[in-house]
Amino acid sequence: MKVDKIGRLAAGALAVALVTTSCASDRSGTDGTAAGNGPGGGASAGAGAKAFGTLPSPCGPGDAKGETDQGVTDDQIAIGFGDDRGFTSAPGLSKEMGDAVSAMIEWCNGQGGINGRKIKGNQYDAAYMQSAKVVQESCKQDFMLVGQGFAMDEAAEQYRVGCKLPTVAGFTVGPNAAMGPMKYEAVPYPVDMLNIGALRIAQKMFPDYKDKTDLLLSTSPAVSTGTNKVASAMKGIGVKPLECGVRLNDAGESSYMPFAKKIKDCGAKYLWTSDSPDPGQFNLLESIERAGADPAYVFEATWYSSLVSKWNTSGAGDRLHVGMIFQPLENADRVPAVKQYTDLVSAKKGKVALLGMQATSAFLLWAQSAQKCGSDLTRQCVINELAKVHEWTGGGLHAPTDPGNNKPASCSLMVKLNKTKYEQVYPKNVGEFECGGDFVVTTDPKTWGTKLDGDRISTRFLTGDVIKPQAS
Repeated sequence: MKVDKIGRLAAGALAVALVTTSCASDRSGTDGTAAGNGPGGGASAGAGAKAFGTLPSPCGPGDAKGETDQGVTDDQIAIGFGDDRGFTSAPGLSKEMGDAVSAMIEWCNGQGGINGRKIKGNQYDAAYMQSAKVVQESCKQDFMLVGQGFAMDEAAEQYRVGCKLPTVAGFTVGPNAAMGPMKYEAVPYPVDMLNIGALRIAQKMFPDYKDKTDLLLSTSPAVSTGTNKVASAMKGIGVKPLECGVRLNDAGESSYMPFAKKIKDCGAKYLWTSDSPDPGQFNLLESIERAGADPAYVFEATWYSSLVSKWNTSGAGDRLHVGMIFQPLENADRVPAVKQYTDLVSAKKGKVALLGMQATSAFLLWAQSAQKCGSDLTRQCVINELAKVHEWTGGGLHAPTDPGNNKPASCSLMVKLNKTKYEQVYPKNVGEFECGGDFVVTTDPKTWGTKLDGDRISTRFLTGDVIKPQAS
């Protein structure tokens, strides 16, 4: 697999995770209601505070004091964040994540920080191959890692666990990182569960989807792993892939027309891919159109991208459908949180993209939990608070998730590409999600890539002294 695809693949795998049907409740740890003061008498995030979408701001003035943990002083909290923007083969990889966290730190400090302590952000560039190095740097100075996305996080996981550095990650990629101790995500994508919301919606949109669908195969081992999971899920819900035998070389093909003809002759009316958009994939779709085939595409969330929309001037991708748990940027006029994210990042001339919203949600999840700790801000306290959060939308950026239990979402929406613009097509009411208890399935342990203990934590680097949630 080409290295510049891995970050996109990881991001897409996360973005396609889908969520629960419940609205935000009034229980502890949700983002739908104002939170009370945490231990130590921290300032309330309620009346008079600036909100983020539907989330009362966790930021504001206060009288928190004390050097309570690494990176925490009377007036400052040091957190680490970052991305792979310096990767020479794909300059700017996941840059939107660092841009988002940087903007959110400024937004929060403008209100007084967390209970009066200002946030100091230490930004890291893992440049794809340097994740172990930057995590070791973070181990020496940061309270926690927040909102980061490192494509090669698996190489750094042993160091993060070894120095007992908690994280509220923007995304995780490796199986041990995704299921690691002291790790929370605003949008979890665990190895043992799979959100199939896009498939469920496709079944509702297309009555013959179960009989006329096929998967595009790849020579890439990483793509094949994802495809195998989807194929198993399809069979579990009564969708039998046609097995047309189209397997694309990850390094590219001299001609895509033979594959397009095979798809046409096979009678596939719907296609799925776990690969990410690139010139080769675009050539295939263009060849399918020239061959006279007319399938609808139901692809993963990596295909919600300006790269794709800018390519589709000819309309070869007009039947492209993408399942998402995030509100698309096109819904900003209907979803205040999306507009707020866009405005904050644009004001700093940052990159606005789906992963940026994911990092924003991670920052807010961390900030809310830290705020609840009041003056007594310790890693243990923040982990205790994170473990209580079982419904989370990032103020409305995405459908509800369960960060506390590391479980994926069970809702989705579908967007469709029309020339160079995406629009929500399901549900029809813009800003809403389709949800269902059958949107999440368990996966085969053979595909996990790691061994889990009874708490669904990876045992690969687990030690007896990691920080675990304590019941209050």
